[in-house]
Amino acid sequence: MVRTALELIDEGGVEGLTLAAVAQRTGVATPSLYKHVTGLAELRTLLGIQVLEEMTERFTAAVLGRSGDEAVTALMHAYRGYVLDHPHRYTLMPLDPLHDPALADAGGRLIGVVFAALRDYGLTESQTVQATRRLRVVAHGFASLEANGGFGLPEDLDETYAQLIAVVLPKKARV
Repeated sequence: MVRTALELIDEGGVEGLTLAAVAQRTGVATPSLYKHVTGLAELRTLLGIQVLEEMTERFTAAVLGRSGDEAVTALMHAYRGYVLDHPHRYTLMPLDPLHDPALADAGGRLIGVVFAALRDYGLTESQTVQATRRLRVVAHGFASLEANGGFGLPEDLDETYAQLIAVVLPKKARV
C-alpha cells in the first residue's frame, strides 16, 4: 500500500493521494484498506517514514568511506539529488520527525548519518546541531526552489550549489 501511495504521489503530487485512489490502483474496495491503516493520516505517517528511510539510505551511500568536507559535500549532493529525483515525494518529508513518536526512529537514523558526516570536524554537540541546521536549510531551500522552477536566470545551478556548500562547510574545531 505504501509503494502504491508513493507511485500516486510521484505521478500527481500529494494532492492526489486519497484512500480511494490507493484502493482503485490496488484493485480493492476502499474499506479493505482500513485493515492496514486507520485512515489517511496514518498512511501519510507511513509515507513520511518511507521518505526518511529512502533519504537515510541515499545519504549513507553518499558518505560511506568519506570524511570531512568530502563527506559533507557528498551528503549535500545526495540531499539535492533526492529532492530532484522525487520532488512530490519529498513534500512528505516530516518537518520535525524527532518529536513524533511514530517518526522518531527513522528521523534519528537520518540525523545520525548527518552527525557522522560531521564527526571529523571535532565539533561540540551544540556546534554539530548548528551545522546540521545550516546544511539542511541550504539543501532543502535550494533543492526545493530548483525542483519547483524557482531559478529562472541562466547561470549554472551546479556552480551556485557548489558555492553554497563551500559557504556552509563547517570549520574544524580548534583544540
